[in-house]
Amino acid sequence: MSDPGSLGSAEFAGLPLAREEASLQHASSRATGKPDARHADETPRPGETPIAVAIVDKSPIVQTGLKSVIAKDARFAIAFVATDGERLMNALERLRCDVLVTGWSMPFMDGRGVLEALRERPGAPPIIVYTGSPDPDVPAIVMRLGGAAFVSKTEPPEKLLEAVAAVAGGQMVFPIGARRTLDNPLSTLSPREQQMLEALSSGRTNAELARAFNLSPNTVKFHLRNLFDKLSVRNRAQAVHLLATTRRS
Repeated sequence: MSDPGSLGSAEFAGLPLAREEASLQHASSRATGKPDARHADETPRPGETPIAVAIVDKSPIVQTGLKSVIAKDARFAIAFVATDGERLMNALERLRCDVLVTGWSMPFMDGRGVLEALRERPGAPPIIVYTGSPDPDVPAIVMRLGGAAFVSKTEPPEKLLEAVAAVAGGQMVFPIGARRTLDNPLSTLSPREQQMLEALSSGRTNAELARAFNLSPNTVKFHLRNLFDKLSVRNRAQAVHLLATTRRS
């Protein structure tokens, strides 16, 4: 694959953003309950620009499959393809897209890193996380970090295409349980992690946690990393603050 640092014309064909009126038309059709009459074998309506979709995934097989599925649907066009988050960031300096579809587990910068990097970036495209991760907490994490949608790779390709269309129209697409998990982020923790969070709130050090739970210091660090990851926080102070905030709400 070409490196976005030297954008090859075959894989990094820059496309303009879909026109605002096209996106509004998508949103309007869904808001009124009227179905979109277009299908994969139809051409776009006169004057309507296809939705430009960027793909980020570490797997060449997934890249090829997504490019094939998306290219067959006249609503969409491929903006560019990148193998990881770092190359995505390089590509976004020069290329634009309407919707970004990214994997979750990737080298250099993973899906979480992509969400965090683009969360406050002006003009950043809406992000769909498309992954086969078995972690049930990922949809809620994606939502918490500002993602627009989550689609599992176990779903039919049509699910992803409809999610892209919905997101381009300003909608969010998540499993039903993601909102409930987001409302109570502590529900993502295991019983042991919840106990550790309680202990953190009392000001215990890692060494004290190791003695209290009969664990090695390295195992304590492992549990704390998982705990911070699930709560989307970076340190114990933020974790304790989240615990206090959740209790008050």
